[in-house]
Formats: sequence, structure tokens, C-alpha cells
Amino acid sequence: MEKEAMISIENLNKQFKNQLVLNNINVKFSNGHIYGIIGRNGSGKTVLLKCICGFLKPTTGIISVNHKIVGKDIDFPENLGFIIETPGFLLNYSGYKNLKYLASIREKIDSNEIKESMSLVGLDSADKKHVGKYSMGMRQRLGIAQAIMEKPDILVLDEPMNALDKNGVEEMRRLFLKMKSEGKLILLTSHNREDIEILCDEVYEMEEGILNKLKENTVRE
Repeated sequence: MEKEAMISIENLNKQFKNQLVLNNINVKFSNGHIYGIIGRNGSGKTVLLKCICGFLKPTTGIISVNHKIVGKDIDFPENLGFIIETPGFLLNYSGYKNLKYLASIREKIDSNEIKESMSLVGLDSADKKHVGKYSMGMRQRLGIAQAIMEKPDILVLDEPMNALDKNGVEEMRRLFLKMKSEGKLILLTSHNREDIEILCDEVYEMEEGILNKLKENTVRE
């Protein structure tokens, strides 16, 4: 039985002045899968993710998430966690305090969920070190913790392995595969072929704003 599409994109175009950045994209993403998007810098990958998250408004076309049209029924999709570009945090606060502040905006979770999310990405919630003294890898881990702390059904991750060392990459791969097994939908971009091969069920390539599906990932089958 085919799984229901949680993200549906129809005839999506995005134009900045005279530049067409997304060109007639039609695609559906279903729960319980990890989807990879590859492509050169400037190909439109990040713009697509921003449109899905509601940060950019399409020039034409429809994006629906959980049967709600983004920009019409909802401004931002519910039950969606994301990392897009470099995660931004308050540098004079600890990692835990940063997440606690962000969690207070929607008041969906308490301190236990925050601590759990930090533990899942290998960070100590009791560490008082300010984020300004974090390494880039630690900041990336904190960004992933932020994305998952409210236990969203959908994760949109732009280069989630950036700045992670080998152990960190392996830990995050295990985490994402576990989340997939729990029925989550994960959409990620990566320049690392190994990440794509290990994680993704389907792979798409973005080239000059056009999204094409490559053959299904058979590496693990």
C-alpha cells in the first residue's frame, strides 16, 4: 500500500526579478522515507526548502503540507522541524538556554524534551558553556537538536552534516535512520555522496531550478 504524501508540490515556480530559480516543480514526499536533493550551489535547493517551510512565497504553484496549503491555509507548516543554512543562536547563552528560549515560543514541550533532544545529538544539557564558545560541529548538533526537540513528523534539513567530524556524521546518520523507522519524513540536501547513499530512499537532482528524480537508491537493498 502506497504511503500518503505529507508534502505535495504542484507547478511550483519561484522567480527573483528576471531570474527563474525554481522551474515548474512537481513532486510528492511521503512519511517513512528519507529523500535526498543534490545539486550545485545556486541550483535552487535551498530556495525549494525555504518555500516548503513558508519562508519564501512561491511566484506561482501550490505547496501543501499535511493537506494544508502553505501561504493560504497556514503561514508556516505545523509539525515541521528544520535546519536551513547556518543555525543562529544567542551566543551569550548556553545550548540548553537557547533551546529553552526557542521552546517557549510555542510552549509545546518542557525541559525534559529539550534535554532529551540534546542527549540524542550528543550534547550535555548541563554544560554551561556559552554557544559563542562552541565549535562549529557543536553548533550544528545544537541546530539538529532544535529541529527535533518538538518531535515533528517532518524534518527539512539543509546540509545537516556540515562541520561534523566522522563520529558526528555516523551518529547523525543513525539518528535519522531511527527517525525514519518511526515514520518520520526527512528531506535533506547534501554534497556528500556517502550520506545520500546510506540515508536516502529516493534521490532528486536540482539543476538550474529543474528537479529530476534519479533512480531509486538501491545501495541498502
